[in-house]
Amino acid sequence: MSSLLTQIQLTHPYLYKAFSALADGEQHLHHIKEVDRYWELLKHPVQQVIIPGMNLPKDAVISGEYDLIYAGGTLSLLHAAVMTKQYGRKVMVFDRQTPAKSTRDWNISRNELLNLSAIGLFTESEIDSVIVRRYKTGWVEFYKPDGSQKRLFMENVLDCAVNADKLLGLAKDKVMMVPGNTLLAEISFTCCYQFDDYIVVKVVDRKGKEYYYKAKVLVDVMGILSPIAMQLNEGVPQTHVCPTVGTIASGFEDVDFDTGEILASIGPADTVPGKGRQLIWEGFPAEDSQYITYLFFYDEADSPNDKSLLSLFDTYFRKLPDYKKIGSEFVVHRPVYGIIPAYFHNGFNRTREIADDRIILFGDAASLASPLTFCGFGSMVRNLPHLTADLDHAIAENNLSKKHLDKISAYEPNVASMANLMKYMCFNSATDEPNFVNDLMNEVMIVLDELPERYRQAMFRDEMKIEDLMQVMLRLGLRYPKVLTVTWEKLGVQGSIGFFKNIVGWAFSPVR
Repeated sequence: MSSLLTQIQLTHPYLYKAFSALADGEQHLHHIKEVDRYWELLKHPVQQVIIPGMNLPKDAVISGEYDLIYAGGTLSLLHAAVMTKQYGRKVMVFDRQTPAKSTRDWNISRNELLNLSAIGLFTESEIDSVIVRRYKTGWVEFYKPDGSQKRLFMENVLDCAVNADKLLGLAKDKVMMVPGNTLLAEISFTCCYQFDDYIVVKVVDRKGKEYYYKAKVLVDVMGILSPIAMQLNEGVPQTHVCPTVGTIASGFEDVDFDTGEILASIGPADTVPGKGRQLIWEGFPAEDSQYITYLFFYDEADSPNDKSLLSLFDTYFRKLPDYKKIGSEFVVHRPVYGIIPAYFHNGFNRTREIADDRIILFGDAASLASPLTFCGFGSMVRNLPHLTADLDHAIAENNLSKKHLDKISAYEPNVASMANLMKYMCFNSATDEPNFVNDLMNEVMIVLDELPERYRQAMFRDEMKIEDLMQVMLRLGLRYPKVLTVTWEKLGVQGSIGFFKNIVGWAFSPVR
């Protein structure tokens, strides 16, 4: 049987060439195709994976008992490490791949990372050890054909490149320091059985052997592929998505290792039917001579556009020289990729389901982060103190029903409202001019440039206050009246009402 690389040689020639040069190119290709299963899952009937306890097979043997079982072994390790280190909880973490290995690397500000030392998870020296590069400034820029685009500079925003695997490795070590905790690799979630006093999780290994484990709570951190999220949200776990691909590489000839390129578009949108998308780049320096580049776009989850990572990766390698000049010693060290989820809450508060009896969802499985800025990692770091303290309290009080777990959430009203801006960045080839997204976002950059720097910092750190957003929107409306028409076209009646509900909910929500 031919390898996966051989199978894409003609259909994805640029991806084939790049991955053929990687020692583990075939392995990454398998993982990318696994993530791309998401698009097919959206089309299929919802699988029922939350099952009443009475249906547990009579011959099921419980292989271990824990306070918490974590399905998914990346961001879950931060939460698990706090639960076991600070609260003495016995935990089990399993992953279908290798725990503590991420398919993406992260950037964040150091002040945000210090949340992890404030709650006693890491020392400041440990945090500094995972920061592989700090850069002086960053900028955002959207393409204009005549070269008149505004390059908006900002300080202290996403200015630390983090070695994700090293950070997760530190968390994993803290979990495994405690006797009785368990970490399992190449184990996949199958289903779970709900009882009044506990939950049983069924998993399967690579050889097809089944195991059963018992816990007080199942924590779903399985990401965008979570079958639990799919069931709880009736087949619509996300309303919008941001397919993202890139590399950690060295050998570029024109990179600035003191600057982060937070958002950068270098051309108009693709207007080919079925591929309507405004491509956006991100670039930031990493360890030594390494540089990380991402290519992504925003879209509705149910649009007809091709959103596969396989296709986007081929585009990435084809267009990369247009973004950064590739030198003779260019080498890819590792591909990075994923589907960043987003959810439009059509209500005054959170409307997405993130819990059931003895089940709670965190990270991308919960889809409560902003796809524009901090994404899942930033959201977890920011909310980790209360996500751990609140869950420990719920366990201690045995308040583990859906009603109580529903309140333990990373939902932030300001983030939910700001995340609505992603809709303006979803290009529609049927209605939008090719440079629509760029023109609109360039006007936003001009408005932010005219305001004190705290406005741009707040917007790109998910710290916007409602009065600041109103100021930006008012100025944008005066500068670019077309935004009112665009809002109606992009959001429609229901979307506009939903956006208004979000704003009202934000205005009346208590500040966390």
